[in-house]
Amino acid sequence: MKITDIVCEKRTVSLKRPFKTAIRTVETIDVLDVRLKTEDGTAGYGSATASLQVTGDSLEGMRAAVEGPITDALLYKDINKQNDLLLKLEKSCVNNSSAKAAVDIALHDAFGKQYNLPLYRLLGGDQKILETDMTVSINEPNTMQEEAMARVEEGFDVLKLKVGHEEEEDFRRLLKVKEAVGDKVRLRLDANQGWNGKQAVHFINRLKEEDINVEFIEQPVPAHDLKALKYVRDQVHIPIMADESVFSPQEVLRLVEMECVDYLNIKLMKSGGLRRAGQIADICESAGIPCMIGSMMESIVSGTAAAHLAMAHPNIKIYDLDAPLWMKDEGLKGGMSYEGKEVTVSEGPGLGFY
Repeated sequence: MKITDIVCEKRTVSLKRPFKTAIRTVETIDVLDVRLKTEDGTAGYGSATASLQVTGDSLEGMRAAVEGPITDALLYKDINKQNDLLLKLEKSCVNNSSAKAAVDIALHDAFGKQYNLPLYRLLGGDQKILETDMTVSINEPNTMQEEAMARVEEGFDVLKLKVGHEEEEDFRRLLKVKEAVGDKVRLRLDANQGWNGKQAVHFINRLKEEDINVEFIEQPVPAHDLKALKYVRDQVHIPIMADESVFSPQEVLRLVEMECVDYLNIKLMKSGGLRRAGQIADICESAGIPCMIGSMMESIVSGTAAAHLAMAHPNIKIYDLDAPLWMKDEGLKGGMSYEGKEVTVSEGPGLGFY
């Protein structure tokens, strides 16, 4: 059964509220939707989000990669030769992880439809309820306090707070949130590369002095500075998670060798899709490093693919799948769904959209 067409389409999705981190503010996202067709009429859907600040990918660059070398590599190939197709996709061009992720997701959606299985079953998993955290954007202390209270009222009991600016202001933010939610809510901190090594150590050690309990700190230092990442991990009592430091399985091997982290955040837009994301989770499992499934600010299409992977891989134990909840209605039916903090996926074939 051959692939007969690969089509791209751009859309812009507005967020319900601005998403702010230490490195960017987002009010809308540009999504590249990919539709892959086979000669029997099966269609596989995928999507990717442009994020120059994180992946380096622009919408125009993603489209050029999909319509050029990726299509050249996959068109008229047999959809049933899964591993061969995914390897051809990976080798089709250098970098372009987001474009590859969109096509990888579309291929997996088509695979599931070919075999009439939801994607998580195709990947060897079983349906389960995932409990996601909810992100609170970096903002004025009182605003973050109000945001945290609103999210708790919606049923979330794990909050991921964005930090990474000036230390005293960050502590005012944390103390305001703690004042509002007390000890009934678990807190995670994401610095988005906002500190250097010494700043990170000082900040994290001060958390104990201020009696602020935190589950882990995500990406405290610049992505390229693995020595600083290891320094922080060796000097503090709170577990350290890598995010922007890891795109590929090869980079994971380096982190493991250097003993830099306690946890790792997997995102399909960084890894290039489900195949390489699974490889990253495999390596981490062998090294005893639990993984979190996360995402950029991205469409429910790619978010659903991430949820299916999380249901299938035993080493994905932490879930940061709130991105679709930030989007205004995308007008899509099926896929993943929410009930408060609980995430489930459709039992339909592939990603389950209809």
